[in-house]
Amino acid sequence: MLVHAVYFSLRPDLPAADRALFEAWQPQLVAIGSVHAGYTGVPADTDRAVIDRAYTHALVLVFRSAAEEAAYQVDPVHDQFRAECHTFWERVRVFDSISG
Repeated sequence: MLVHAVYFSLRPDLPAADRALFEAWQPQLVAIGSVHAGYTGVPADTDRAVIDRAYTHALVLVFRSAAEEAAYQVDPVHDQFRAECHTFWERVRVFDSISG
């Protein structure tokens, strides 16, 4: 299994319509055929010193293999999301992990 975790920090001045468009894209990304399982969300209301809350939206996708994650990266839906939304965030952090 490969876990692809993406943490977006949307621009604070992002218009509501653009924020809504970004949020509408999230379930479409989870629905891409090579995705085994997926989750989208926002920071939880938890408060411990070890928690990094420096993001506005999370996208966590699970793939059965690195090849399926590679297919996701070039999927037309993913490409369209990036083309339409890449100006919406001021920072994006990506963490890929694989089970041993």
